[in-house]
Amino acid sequence: MTTLAERRRRGRAARERVSRSAHGRWIPAADRPDPVAVLERQGEDRVARLLPIRYGRMADTPFTFLRGAAAVMAADLAAGPDTGLTVQLCGDAHLLNFGVYASPERALLFDVNDFDETYPGPFEWDVKRLAASVAVAARDNGHDDDRARRAALAAAHGYATALRRLAGMGELDVWYARIDPDELLPLVRKPKQRKRVEADLAGARRRTSLQAFGKLTEERDGQRRIISEPPLIEPLTKTELRGIGKVFSDYRATLAEDRRVLLDRYRFVDAATKVVGVGSVGTRCHIVLLEGRDGRDPLFLQLKEAGRSVLEDHLPATRVDAEVAAHHGGRRVVTGQHLMQAASDIFLGWTTGPAGRHFYGRQLRDMKGSVEVADMTPSSLRAYAELCGRTLARAHARTGDRLAIAGYLGTADTFAEAIADFAMQYADRTVLDHAELLAAIDAGRIKATRGV
Repeated sequence: MTTLAERRRRGRAARERVSRSAHGRWIPAADRPDPVAVLERQGEDRVARLLPIRYGRMADTPFTFLRGAAAVMAADLAAGPDTGLTVQLCGDAHLLNFGVYASPERALLFDVNDFDETYPGPFEWDVKRLAASVAVAARDNGHDDDRARRAALAAAHGYATALRRLAGMGELDVWYARIDPDELLPLVRKPKQRKRVEADLAGARRRTSLQAFGKLTEERDGQRRIISEPPLIEPLTKTELRGIGKVFSDYRATLAEDRRVLLDRYRFVDAATKVVGVGSVGTRCHIVLLEGRDGRDPLFLQLKEAGRSVLEDHLPATRVDAEVAAHHGGRRVVTGQHLMQAASDIFLGWTTGPAGRHFYGRQLRDMKGSVEVADMTPSSLRAYAELCGRTLARAHARTGDRLAIAGYLGTADTFAEAIADFAMQYADRTVLDHAELLAAIDAGRIKATRGV
């Protein structure tokens, strides 16, 4: 059995592969792919008529571009050396992919909340994407470069500090560790912003299936139906509705037995397609309305397509467990979410849809919410970035060798300072990539629908 000291030494040995300070030096590869071409290739297997919405949303700001460009950043990260210290990556750990949601016990938790790109890989890839997103968001908020770097440093420092602490904890203590959303409030000093965070948390508690029922349905011909708001929400054809039955049955089979008993108490009412997010636009996504005891007891589920992770083309097969590499895309997402989150949606499952496409299912709204970062002050953004860094460390500590990572990090701030330098360099690159997208739109190379 490997001793604790040997695990830490393994981490320190990884510095010979990639020194901690080396993370701060990033130069785009000479053969770096055209970022717009990367996005176009992603779109080849998506719903073509929805892609202009995706490009329009990404065109808004450098930060919205970064949100949708996980594939671009994955290629950039893969072009250089890595530590070889593997964890279950979120794969898209930008600032807005952290938020609150309800545990099965109905308590609010703060955690990573998007796993479409989850995959095993080197821990620093998630840290770099988080820090870069913080720097880009800070600039979008009008903060100068010094403040943007300090915010990115806070994210990296929060990660490193938390990882070192978790390395000294027992296995069950790490597994049961969780972050209470109330930790957000002490981070906000100004009364106006504190009220905003309080409102965000209160809003999350109201975001339930019942709230979605009032917002997303209407009475038609004496029956409750999902509203139609093309192109964002569109009804399914009769053929598609018939196909949902088989898809739903397969999804049900992946749930734990007690969840299946609960789900069986609901009856199918209606289903529709729904556009979601920024980077996900164009993937196939359905919302399903179920009814329990009566019409005032709704349950909304979401069945979202799970294609290949943007990381899969860039990670050596020897690094990835064969079973994980080969399995169902929806199962990949579900497994990654269970591994990384302190607690997960009770209806999290997977299924196969038409044409063999993979999907995963979950509740559409279960007290889910996020903090508004668009107008955060520099001090508030630093504090929030630090919390996201701590949260990411907790997720990584559950899935990788936390002692080896702690050994790599050491006690100095070398790694965090380097990550902050990387974040600023990548923020510069993101501005240029965003400009290339705008130029492609202006040239008619791609079509974008703005404001949708």
